[in-house]
Amino acid sequence: PQAGKSASCQGCPNQKLCASGATKAPDPAIAEIGEKLSTVKHKILVLSGKGGVGKSTFSAHLAHALASDNTKEIALLDVDICGPSIPRIMGLEGEQVHQSGSGWSPVYVDDNLAVMSIGFLLSSPDDAVIWRGPKKNGMIKQFLRDVDWGDLDYLIVDTPPGTSDEHLSIVQYLSSTQVDGAIIITTPQEVSLQDVRKEIRFCQKVKLPIIGVVENMSGFVCPKCKNTSQIFPPTTGGAEKMCADLKLPLLGKVPLDPRIARSCDEGKSFLSEVPDSPAAEVYQKIVKSEFVFRKRPTQMSIVQSVTRKGQNKSCVT
Repeated sequence: PQAGKSASCQGCPNQKLCASGATKAPDPAIAEIGEKLSTVKHKILVLSGKGGVGKSTFSAHLAHALASDNTKEIALLDVDICGPSIPRIMGLEGEQVHQSGSGWSPVYVDDNLAVMSIGFLLSSPDDAVIWRGPKKNGMIKQFLRDVDWGDLDYLIVDTPPGTSDEHLSIVQYLSSTQVDGAIIITTPQEVSLQDVRKEIRFCQKVKLPIIGVVENMSGFVCPKCKNTSQIFPPTTGGAEKMCADLKLPLLGKVPLDPRIARSCDEGKSFLSEVPDSPAAEVYQKIVKSEFVFRKRPTQMSIVQSVTRKGQNKSCVT
């Protein structure tokens, strides 16, 4: 209510605009995105409050696993604006996005697996994206509104760590669509679980359904002797105890496997390279889980766009 009227607003070029209340109107892009994604049956966000837990690896292999059914159309959207690793993991480095009459054309791994990432818009994989929040939000809006996704069975959204601009933007812009929910990724140790609890709280605050939790790097299974070693000890009970405390489904525990990292570096599907590995079996179990495949109606919270210092930023009300 005090936007444009408080002492801290003095000197801002948009003070009058904020004070007028015009910025409280909903972003028209929300309705446009809702119409654009009306042909997408399932929308799943992959989240974690912690970086380095394997969100992009899980997102990529979840997309590969779903696309193994040739009757399904799958798309993977990378909204990690500053650290886009999906092009490398999917073996698409050097590919470019093309403009068509119906919008941006995503890059295809297979006939039924499309990918979109800001990495395709950079001249070099080493280029840094040095953007403030509003520009990140604008790019996410373009990805959702301007990409020609076509008819999809699943849209998997890979997100950066945290609970900030990109997360608020994706929740805001998908608020007019039926989102299945979020899959939360963690590792067993308390340092990771502490931040993951914050991500769960974020989902609860914005009324984003949580499909379940995946514990990544859950022990190391030796490919020779098949014995399991705990590289990251679950000192506080790991994801299993956290899920029991918070009454959330634990979708699976993906063990450490050096071959996963090698497959990602080489841009190959680990599930195709080593289909009989313990980790691949867990991925297939997650894909077949009723929690992932079950369609659930959802009503997300109202998310508004407010103007601050001349730029659009998102806030949750």
